[in-house]
Amino acid sequence: MQSANMLLRRILRSSVLPFATQHGMKKDLFPLSRTLSLSLCLKQDKSCEPSEKLDLDEWKKVMKSGLQEEVSEMVSEPKELSSLAAARETLEMWRLAGRAVPENISEEQLKTFMECPSKSAKKKYLKYLHLKELYKKNDKRKMDEKRERRLEAQDEDSKTDETKKSPFVCLWSRTMDKAYNWRAAQSMIFGQPLVFDMSYEKEMSVREVSNTVRQIVMSESSNRKSVDPFHIHFCNFKEDSLYHREFIKNYREAWDKVLITVTDQCYTEIFPKDKLIYLTADSPKVMKAFDHDKIYIVGSMVDKSIKRGVSLARAKRLGLETAALPLDKYLLWSTGAKNLTLDQMMHILLTLKDTGDWKKALEFVPKRKYCDIVNKPVKELKKTLDLISTLKLGKGREKVEKQFAKNYPKRYKLK
Repeated sequence: MQSANMLLRRILRSSVLPFATQHGMKKDLFPLSRTLSLSLCLKQDKSCEPSEKLDLDEWKKVMKSGLQEEVSEMVSEPKELSSLAAARETLEMWRLAGRAVPENISEEQLKTFMECPSKSAKKKYLKYLHLKELYKKNDKRKMDEKRERRLEAQDEDSKTDETKKSPFVCLWSRTMDKAYNWRAAQSMIFGQPLVFDMSYEKEMSVREVSNTVRQIVMSESSNRKSVDPFHIHFCNFKEDSLYHREFIKNYREAWDKVLITVTDQCYTEIFPKDKLIYLTADSPKVMKAFDHDKIYIVGSMVDKSIKRGVSLARAKRLGLETAALPLDKYLLWSTGAKNLTLDQMMHILLTLKDTGDWKKALEFVPKRKYCDIVNKPVKELKKTLDLISTLKLGKGREKVEKQFAKNYPKRYKLK
């Protein structure tokens, strides 16, 4: 019995235990070998060698089955690794062949690529990954360019701030501000009044009111820098209104220092009616020349829906004279509405006040709205153009073209 136990220990030490230690199975084999040795010691029948052989055979079968499972698992892992490596090699070959293949691909994407049912599906999937990678690169490039532009703008701002901080520039700006303020203060005593009607708050949305206030702020700054500025009046102006809140947003602490007259009274209560002229695009009367003795009224309204007749109806209710700018007389309109912004109106009125020249004044109209400024009335030009279009196939075409060439320059000649 002792010889059999010793034989079992030798077998375990010589063959099974080294193999188990290599594959991490020593802990599982130790209790099993101990139970086998104890079972052999408890055997009473010394001549019972076939039973011992059966136990050993079963133990060997169990050990072989476990080892085979582990070896199969270890073999399956290199198979997966080898298939992924083969897929990467095929991708490299396709990239060298000039196909649309992404440069960087993850293991999950490789597995989905291997699971594609057909070659066309694999090509489509790789093309999708390639385009996705290109979009990411393009977005990154745009972000880098945007960052560079931002840094350049910050550098320029810092340079301009340094120039602004120079004593000469600061002194110049202070002196110019004093000069502009002195002119605006003089205009409040001796200047020609210009009225902004602030009674259109209910006709506009909040966004339109903010746009209106922004345009009025630009108008006030251009008027302050003019040689002979107007004395600006804000009539029908109510406190705690949308106009008031937007002006405080734009001017902030300087709102109380702006050299203008703000009142909640109507302009008919301040000025005589016979001197008031309401400027509106819907007026049937066309303004021929700028009158320095009149007081012009501009409606403080910006409407994107172009509500026609609102300011004209208000002027008629108050019994005021109306006038429209002669845009059709001097401008050959192409497309678009004939409405102007408030700052454009201010530039036109200031130029008319200084020079009286309609051509110079109408240069502030955006050039996208008209073709050119003409010397003669546009109505006669349109009549001639209509006459030429009707006589295109007639015999009198040459006479009409000659007459048209004499009256108007060559740039209006039809081809």
